[in-house]
Amino acid sequence: MPLTPGYGETPLPHDELTALLPEIVEVLDKPITRGDVYDIEQGLQDKAFDELMPSAIDGSLGLDELLSDYFVRDLHTRLYGPVWDWAGRWRRAEVNIGVAPERIAVELRNALDNIAFRWEHTDDWTARELGIAVHAETVRIHPFTDGNGRTTRFLADLVFAAVQEPTQWQYDWDLDKPRYVALLRAYDGHRDVGELAGFIGVEPIA
Repeated sequence: MPLTPGYGETPLPHDELTALLPEIVEVLDKPITRGDVYDIEQGLQDKAFDELMPSAIDGSLGLDELLSDYFVRDLHTRLYGPVWDWAGRWRRAEVNIGVAPERIAVELRNALDNIAFRWEHTDDWTARELGIAVHAETVRIHPFTDGNGRTTRFLADLVFAAVQEPTQWQYDWDLDKPRYVALLRAYDGHRDVGELAGFIGVEPIA
């Protein structure tokens, strides 16, 4: 999702600055803004896309690997490891969304296992719904301190690509954000991914 206009010019607050790796602080102009960090993060995502998406498309990166807590942590590390000290680590603090920190690992593993089982043994989800189910479940658990949205959206794209025949599409994450958030909250209550998957459009893989 793109930055909200004006938001990128906001200086990082102290608590976020202290989580930046020293080598990043050293190379960025001061004051360090959210836009500065966003640009670096976007470059890391573009690199990860170029490395991972072809493997999802050709089948060498399959659902058995994608739907694992190990891969989710590795993906988060790829996207944030060169920038933040919390990259690839499960969240340790209570927040007003997500499960309790001590439940993250088990909840995520169970959620991904359940999704994989359902995909293999039933036929009620389309490929488009499968990817969004993975996204919605990982958002619900909120496993990381930050970067949950970017990580889970990218994970959804990889899952979607891995199960299409032939692979042509990725999700269009340029969304009406209030409606998107409302549908994620609704999913938390009923766990029916249909409306959310219908709302999130698709576009050709770039």
